Amino acid sequence: MIKRQQPQSSSDKSQEAGYTIIESLVAMIVVSVLMIAIAPVMAFSVATRVQAKRIEMATQAAKTYIEALRSEALKKGSKGFPDPSTTGNKLEDTAAPTDISALYCIDIDKKEVTEKCESDSNQDLVVQGYYYNNLPAATNPAKTGYSLIVRVYRANSFASGVGTLTTQKNLKAQQGITTAGLGNLRAPLVEMRTEIGASDRQGAYNNFCTRTNINGATGCQ
Repeated sequence: MIKRQQPQSSSDKSQEAGYTIIESLVAMIVVSVLMIAIAPVMAFSVATRVQAKRIEMATQAAKTYIEALRSEALKKGSKGFPDPSTTGNKLEDTAAPTDISALYCIDIDKKEVTEKCESDSNQDLVVQGYYYNNLPAATNPAKTGYSLIVRVYRANSFASGVGTLTTQKNLKAQQGITTAGLGNLRAPLVEMRTEIGASDRQGAYNNFCTRTNINGATGCQ
């Protein structure tokens, strides 16, 4: 005897449809929880890459500045040339900058035809330099050589509301790549110290000894 299959009641169909909706809601909740959990990690990863790229560009800006001084493309008396140190050979103690217009500009966003860095730019970089050579102020430092410290700041570090800028020594920590995408606007991205050799080699060794104050004497003895 053949039994006929009874059609499903409307209540059974609605019950199956109800299960489907609940499963969809559960899946949506699970996905939302997972997204919330990984969102901070993704944001941190992006911010780290942004800051690492910014520090890389600042390092290149500092090297460009140093090479401009070594080749004398940037000469004493021109805008951006390093100021004489007021702290002797302790260049790390020299003050942080306050005036963006007096600094060497790396105009990355090219907003200005004159390659002027603006305090509202989050791309432009400005370079501060101090030199020391333990010689009379009238002496051309390019001829005798000098010790140099270079700091690179972002142009928007000079925007109103940021506050007084600092140095790595005052901050007591270098600006790392994990200080979020914004980083510390008051601190230099890069700070490095180097020696600029004498452009005229005559007496260069004695000038170096005088700068570094070897044996407390002038020249090498």
